[in-house]
Amino acid sequence: MHILNAETACGSSALVLPLNANVESMKKVKQVAADNLRPEYKREDFGSMVRGKYAARLKAASNVVVLEPEVAKAFPNGDAVNDALMGLINLAKTAARPGRRSTRTRAKVPRSG
Repeated sequence: MHILNAETACGSSALVLPLNANVESMKKVKQVAADNLRPEYKREDFGSMVRGKYAARLKAASNVVVLEPEVAKAFPNGDAVNDALMGLINLAKTAARPGRRSTRTRAKVPRSG
């Protein structure tokens, strides 16, 4: 068994604590918030409090879309996704126009007969 003392301990030894070391945690103690209002306010002054009162309105107004991981890897940012989707919309509009023929022409195959 080896005992550290002033003669055998070195300055970088992790086993020896400085004499005035603060052993307590450095974390600050959180103050518990009191659930009391100031005397000039009364709970009735605020009307009925409803949890999630605006949740439905917020959900209807938001347009968050979650992409599959493979799709997210293909597009570096939101602008790239918007550009791709706008191109798809334009393609769908041109394909859906009635009476419009494709600019492609079929190769004429000689008939054997």
